[in-house]
Amino acid sequence: MPRAGWVKPESDRRFSDLVSVGVLSRVFPAHLVDEVITECGRTERRHRSLPARVMAYFAIGMALDASGSYEDVMAQLIDGLAWASGWSQEFGLPSASAIFQARARLGAEPIRRLFERVAVPLAGPEMAGAFLAGRRMVAIDGTTLDVADTAANEEFFTRPPHSRGEASAFPQARIVALAECATHAVLAARIGAYKQSEAALTRDLVDHLGPSMLLIADRGFFSYKLWRQCAATGAGLLWRMRTDAKAPRPVHVADLLDGSWLAHLRRRTPAAERNRTPITARIIDYTVDDGRDQPTVYRLATTLTDPSQVSAAELAAAYTRRWEIEMVFDELKTHQRGPRMVLRSKSPELVLQEIWGHLCCHYAIRALMGQAGLASGTDPGRISFTTALRTTRQTLAQPGAFPPLTSHPSPDGPP
Repeated sequence: MPRAGWVKPESDRRFSDLVSVGVLSRVFPAHLVDEVITECGRTERRHRSLPARVMAYFAIGMALDASGSYEDVMAQLIDGLAWASGWSQEFGLPSASAIFQARARLGAEPIRRLFERVAVPLAGPEMAGAFLAGRRMVAIDGTTLDVADTAANEEFFTRPPHSRGEASAFPQARIVALAECATHAVLAARIGAYKQSEAALTRDLVDHLGPSMLLIADRGFFSYKLWRQCAATGAGLLWRMRTDAKAPRPVHVADLLDGSWLAHLRRRTPAAERNRTPITARIIDYTVDDGRDQPTVYRLATTLTDPSQVSAAELAAAYTRRWEIEMVFDELKTHQRGPRMVLRSKSPELVLQEIWGHLCCHYAIRALMGQAGLASGTDPGRISFTTALRTTRQTLAQPGAFPPLTSHPSPDGPP
């Protein structure tokens, strides 16, 4: 029974409807989807029961039910699809074959461009822990995903090398991602074959860096070439360095008051590298003793050389934020995709579409969490990703999850 003084809202949409609109249509508005589809040359020349716009949303929605069949996923979207494409309420559920053909017509490129058009930092200047010395903290790292064991996927993505005489069960795609530490929003990504190194994929992400960022990376990323490329963007760098026999050996230049020190980093070979201007970096050495027999020795190198702007202790604390991207991969692989799940697509093009769909879906959920945190004054990091994911799954099939097709999309997006 309504409470005294309760006024019925003008809209009869339920809260769950608004959530689904917020997660999908608000983050990926219909006019943007149509624009990307046109740019990619996927505009339909004739009316189809599964038009490109619907399949773009389907590619994102598919990430919410990784274990379900095509028909299961489509059934969850059935209300939105009926409204979106002009079908009557009595239409039959499309067959798996029809859905597969529609996915193949769409391809991966529209979903990749859709992600790249919307993926922007979510943390505002008021968010605690998002910035250090005026720079937005971002982390870069890589992971792999098992893909369906088909000849085409094996040829394109390749398998990991044999272990103990046994071949890997599945081919694997390698992903390198750049993520905002405070919000876990993935800002950019590159997808390649397993045989491609993380460093090679990282070089394609350099253009996404800028002077407002502090890039945090693990010790596997350092190379002289990659360091120079990233530093040239103006981004601050905070990278862990190896300390074994093959590690770079910094040449001492000067001690700093906070215990860190300035050093020159320069290759010993070849001769051309010896003649180049050395890399000047600030080195921070410390040990973490967690009670094990062998305490962990850390060596960090950074381009932030002025201790008066940021101390060695602050930089060491900031490096721990690198683990945020490990949590991003856990959200994607364990909670969203499902543990030990293999990507369903049997061709490389659709594997790429599926992965970009997962990245779009993850970003949409993280955007929702950021909006919820801002509205409630709560740190988004304290909002449960699994709860947000579950809410999105429950509301995806509600009417209004997908905007209707129109002949002339409004530049302002769906109502």
